[in-house]
Amino acid sequence: MAKGYVVLETGEVFEGEWMGKDQETVGEVVFNTSMTGYQEILTDPSYAGQIVTFCYPLIGNYGINAVDNESTKLHAAGVIVAEDCSEPSHYQAQGTLDEHLQKAGIPGLRGVDTRSLVQSIRQKGVVKGWITTTAPDTIDAAHLEEKLAEAKGINQVPNVSVKEPTVYFNSGKHVVLMDFGYKKSILDALLAYGCKVTVMPYNTTLEQVKELQPDGVLLSNGPGDPMALEEQFVHIRDISAAFPTLGICLGHQLLALAYGAKTEKMHFGHRGGNHPVKELETGKVRMTSQNHGYVVLEEGIEETPFSITYLNVNDRTVEGLKHKALPIQTVQFHPEAHPGPSDTAYVFESFIHAMEKETERVGEMTYAVM
Repeated sequence: MAKGYVVLETGEVFEGEWMGKDQETVGEVVFNTSMTGYQEILTDPSYAGQIVTFCYPLIGNYGINAVDNESTKLHAAGVIVAEDCSEPSHYQAQGTLDEHLQKAGIPGLRGVDTRSLVQSIRQKGVVKGWITTTAPDTIDAAHLEEKLAEAKGINQVPNVSVKEPTVYFNSGKHVVLMDFGYKKSILDALLAYGCKVTVMPYNTTLEQVKELQPDGVLLSNGPGDPMALEEQFVHIRDISAAFPTLGICLGHQLLALAYGAKTEKMHFGHRGGNHPVKELETGKVRMTSQNHGYVVLEEGIEETPFSITYLNVNDRTVEGLKHKALPIQTVQFHPEAHPGPSDTAYVFESFIHAMEKETERVGEMTYAVM
């Protein structure tokens, strides 16, 4: 096997064996603690531009199948694993992880000391990295800085969002899904509840939404810094003020920013399927699936029209918001899971209930006028 290296901007080097596409890559090096779900993770648009390090020691043991993709392609810039299974065992398996990466044009490394790599990220924070075959002793600081500059300042949302509306017909409430990099499981969850769904580009305006006459709007997950979408805040505020709205992950952050809250980059983010979140109204703790590197700051929330609904048990970061007057709710975690626990699937039910109440309210107002 050919040797390969991941060179971090801190100067640290981790050696492994090459897998996937035979080409170099750069990106933000992040880690995910999930024991399963590598296929869903790699096809999640939220990982666009990132090099994903898997903490679980064996990846690929059940292969790649035709049903678990969260989008139409792999979005991660690169993959790092401790051990890659070359002979997967599962009745749905149609190939190996290595083959999947090769077909998708994604490079990776196997045989890396992922434990040490993750410890470094936890101590020093998320860093950019370069997966390369270049011998480390030939790379000077200037060369590394020049290479890693390729990964800086890229807003990935326009690359992962749909360009034209797509309609999924059903008999229930009509939801506009604003696509900042949505996971297929969010769409599947809405369809399972009977909703008709129209997927719209990330830069959709209030006028365009009104033309569709939906019952509600969902702002999806997606990659990167929410402040990169600052020009969309006014549209997001207008849309959410006009329709019952649910924000998930990046959608949560965008709604918070649109109403005056602030966000910041986390030290190393939340990425995994076992994050405990406390629901403040009931005191119950839910296990959640998460994938984000930015967080809404609790400081300043009292100056917005939102109240906090969920807090992370481990670090008390804000995990959910509810508007005090309008039918707007947000969650930082993924209620659709995939991968991860489905403890919070009821969030979709709450969203549908909000749409039903709004329909009743409008109906009563119309009747009163008549």
